Amino acid sequence: MNRFINAVLLFLFFPTMILAIFVGLDLPIEALRTSGSQLPYRHEIFLGLGIFMMIIIVRRSIRRWMGLNLVNRTAKFIWNEPMSETRIKRVQVYTFLEGFVMVVVAAGLLQLTTVAWLPASALIFGALDGVVFTLVGSRKDRFRAGITSKAVIVADRDVSLVYFSGLRKVSIHQQTIYFDYIKGLQLSIPLDCLTSAQKERFFTTLEDQIDRDKVFITKNR
Repeated sequence: MNRFINAVLLFLFFPTMILAIFVGLDLPIEALRTSGSQLPYRHEIFLGLGIFMMIIIVRRSIRRWMGLNLVNRTAKFIWNEPMSETRIKRVQVYTFLEGFVMVVVAAGLLQLTTVAWLPASALIFGALDGVVFTLVGSRKDRFRAGITSKAVIVADRDVSLVYFSGLRKVSIHQQTIYFDYIKGLQLSIPLDCLTSAQKERFFTTLEDQIDRDKVFITKNR
């Protein structure tokens, strides 16, 4: 989910930055016989791009916080353990780096033109939300992985929900656990979310929740 959202934000960033450069530097737009600062509907275009960015960022934020809340209801899980320290440190580095980039890009947009205030605000909100979320999740073992009778859920900077319905294969490749389904669907969770001590218990609990006659589970752990 997180990679997809970042890809969408990056897709929206390029036209936003290009437009900000033309408007802020008042570059000529020969095709429209005007210049950037005189471009018709520039306020509306920035508004639309900003709204799209804000919707995407807010949706990610809601999903993250809901996932964190869900995985911390430990009584509802058959198996539920805190995230490994290795994974938490990686989440912290990635999230803080992501937040830094968002703030720098937002500052760049505002430096070029204040007309881009909404896209910049969306990026700043995303950066602040990510930092707060990571600080809250890192405290008191709130980043966790769990197994219910119907699914596996992993919640840190990204939320992975893997249902057992239709599952046909569980395998490990490098640092990822892959879940293959009928009709070619494949989901995954990071292997490093589990400590060495948690892995055997995780797979044992997983095996107890599925039909071993229909689902292949790797022994290479």
